[in-house]
Amino acid sequence: MLATLKEIMKIAEERNIAVGSFNTPNLEGLQAVLEAAEDLNLPVIIQFAQCHQPLVPLSLIGPVMVKAAKESKVPVCVHLDHGETLEYLQEALAIGFTSIMYDGSILSYEENLKNTKTAVAIAAKTGASVEAELGSMGKRESGSVEGTAQDDSSKIYTDPHQAKIFTAQTGIDALACSFGTTHGIYLKQPKLDFEVVRQVRTLTGNLPIVMHGGSGVSREDYHKAIRAGVRKINYFTYMDKAGGAAAADYIKDQNPQEPVFFSSIAVAGRAAMKENVKAAMKIFAMADE
Repeated sequence: MLATLKEIMKIAEERNIAVGSFNTPNLEGLQAVLEAAEDLNLPVIIQFAQCHQPLVPLSLIGPVMVKAAKESKVPVCVHLDHGETLEYLQEALAIGFTSIMYDGSILSYEENLKNTKTAVAIAAKTGASVEAELGSMGKRESGSVEGTAQDDSSKIYTDPHQAKIFTAQTGIDALACSFGTTHGIYLKQPKLDFEVVRQVRTLTGNLPIVMHGGSGVSREDYHKAIRAGVRKINYFTYMDKAGGAAAADYIKDQNPQEPVFFSSIAVAGRAAMKENVKAAMKIFAMADE
């Protein structure tokens, strides 16, 4: 069933859990995520990032995501991740996305504030929710790095007092905070500052906090983040990596004299992604406690 981010975040608050938000820039990933959510009877967020446009056009995969969400047995939010232009946000809303993220984190605070206000206004026309971001995780969603540094020196942690003003003036439904995570593959163990999350929650009246760069974080740190107030966890890199590894293993195990079919590779990748997503969703739902 189709749901907004605000509705999904209400469920997360009531259960004191985080809901997984998974990028699905291909049909196999979309099927894997929704099957995992239905198996576990958990709400889920499927999302498409603007940087994935070269993989598949939003105009093609977006309607499929909306249709699949409507037909799902669990609450599903269809979310635009890291929308970098207001025009792209409008395209997603026209398709039927129930949530958008405006990412103005590399802009000045004033420009980010201005554009986020506009994003909230255009989302209100369709009843969609809005996520925004303050701070910088060093690497962009695509894995590229801002500037030259690839360690913590390239990160700008979210200022809780600035977050209080920003959320009050924009009326957003969730805030992506920079507190030590990084997009993509972790080159070293992240050092997370959970006090940033706690302070932002306190000063914003318990606004749902979003963790970007969620893949590769330890189970213990996930649970610390959730206890601090994280309610949405973005997860893609390690899910995608699991699918790739399964595809490679499938090819390796085939008789070199026999043909290899892409459809069989896709099925193997989908199954591996589903298991990876299920494992992540159990952690986010605090299922081991």
